[in-house]
Amino acid sequence: MTDDYEMLKLDRQLCFPLYAVSREVVKKYKPYLDEIDLTYTQYITMMVLWEQEEITVKDLGSKLFLDSGTLTPVLNALEKKGLVARRRSETDKRDVYAVITEAGMALREQAAEIPAKIGACVPISPEDAMTLYRILHELMDKL
Repeated sequence: MTDDYEMLKLDRQLCFPLYAVSREVVKKYKPYLDEIDLTYTQYITMMVLWEQEEITVKDLGSKLFLDSGTLTPVLNALEKKGLVARRRSETDKRDVYAVITEAGMALREQAAEIPAKIGACVPISPEDAMTLYRILHELMDKL
């Protein structure tokens, strides 16, 4: 095998452990998210709205690294559940805002314990978790 083929080995790929760990961590969320009737993508969308309460759909997609083809069905589902509403900007009708509803804000109380529950079932030290967090955010910013 040439050196070029050596780089095609799965254990030489940075993307594979990132992908595999991401899938496994998201799986850990499922039982907790089922309790509040959210998917992981709906949950991270709600996290942004719990923090900001109102954001343009474009900015929400940028913040979550989601394209409109992925974000639109998520917002449709959240809107159907009464957690989010969308409204057009009064100053620029091209801008659509996602706005959290009272029911959406109330759901925050139920979700408040999820991060600690996930932290308890992910076997990594707090120091390593912070290092990994920093490295991953640096990568996100650069990509």
